[in-house]
Amino acid sequence: MSFLICNTWRVAKGRWSNNPSRSMTGGQKQRFFSMPPPIVFRGQLVLPDHIVTGAMLVRDGRIVEILDLAAVVPDDAVIVDAGDGYLSPGFVDLHVHGGLGGDFMDGTTEAFQNALTAHVRHGTTRMAITTTVARHEQILATLQLARQFRKSPYPAGARVLGAHFYGPYFRYEAKGAHPGAAIRPAISEEFEQYLEFADDLVTATVAPEIEGAKEFALACRERGVRTNVGHSWATFAQMEEAVDWGVRHVDHLFCAMSDKTRLRQFQMYPMQGGVLEATLFFDDLTTEVIADGKHLDSGLLKLALKIKGSDKLALVTDCSRALDMPDGNYMIGPLDGGEPLMKKNGVGQMPDGLGLASSVEGMDHMLRTFIEYTGCPLWEAVKMASLTPARIAGRDAELGSLERDKVADVVVFDRDLNVKRVFIDGGEIKLY
Repeated sequence: MSFLICNTWRVAKGRWSNNPSRSMTGGQKQRFFSMPPPIVFRGQLVLPDHIVTGAMLVRDGRIVEILDLAAVVPDDAVIVDAGDGYLSPGFVDLHVHGGLGGDFMDGTTEAFQNALTAHVRHGTTRMAITTTVARHEQILATLQLARQFRKSPYPAGARVLGAHFYGPYFRYEAKGAHPGAAIRPAISEEFEQYLEFADDLVTATVAPEIEGAKEFALACRERGVRTNVGHSWATFAQMEEAVDWGVRHVDHLFCAMSDKTRLRQFQMYPMQGGVLEATLFFDDLTTEVIADGKHLDSGLLKLALKIKGSDKLALVTDCSRALDMPDGNYMIGPLDGGEPLMKKNGVGQMPDGLGLASSVEGMDHMLRTFIEYTGCPLWEAVKMASLTPARIAGRDAELGSLERDKVADVVVFDRDLNVKRVFIDGGEIKLY
């Protein structure tokens, strides 16, 4: 097998030449472009439907070819050998609030950098930074920073796909650990300002039963923003309407949502389904789980996988600023107006200890826990942390799997699925 090896190229009179010895006349300046060497990854490649021992050639940040382990590779290639470990696509997190002490709703460059640095250490290479219930100006500030980081990536951390607009359009009774004071109806005068960031919104969440939900969902659809249901006590019938509006995803399955038992307090008979039942029923709906081992037990994770399948079920972290921080007291959302949480026993808890308040783990932990709790094969769990969320975000043509022509976001794992090295666009990120 032969490869074209590009080293040094020269520009002369607007034409490319690969002959550096050719002289330039007339006082023309000589300019040389050094092309980065190709990279060859070797190890157990985690592909979308199986694992194969082989090699992967990367040039200019893109996957060029999946090769046999014994294939001839370019002489100048940089070799990345996973040994007896695994090579996985970088994780894509659709629901993440912060890390390393920073919450995206702090609205500061430092908070963004801290969180992006923390999550890349856990294998996440792309993420939809997630807002919380907050005041109008605080949400706008975070959306502005999301745009800034999307267009000008922070080189030491995960890349920002855009924002997951999450709150304030929740049902108050289903607010979970979010601040309740700023929950409000979806009023067009306000949400039109949020939708000025439509190009920077990956998804937007709304409770279908609140005032203005339909208008908000239709406005999102018109601007190409994918719409979710979350923090909702909607009935099955209201969920059916939401699907007609264009809703296609439901946030953190089993958490902060209605089901037949909750809705029975409002209607004695006949019993009616809620968000939970509708999510499991409608094939058009994708969903996600927090597989930290604290939010959901093995039975619920197995049920979600059995009914929705790995093509429609994503892993998310829903992680707070307490990731990679010691146990103690923190805040969900902005420091000014957020809600207190306590990191204890490997999970975020409400200060009274009676409710959960986000996770405190990265995606590598979610991957290991999901495999342990469900027994699913590694390739399937990896797909749920990479290709499936990329597809939900509409980015699967470029991201989410180790396939030809895709972006070379690669995680190197050891045999125990601990993150050892991370590459984004073919470039290695310094983890510590």
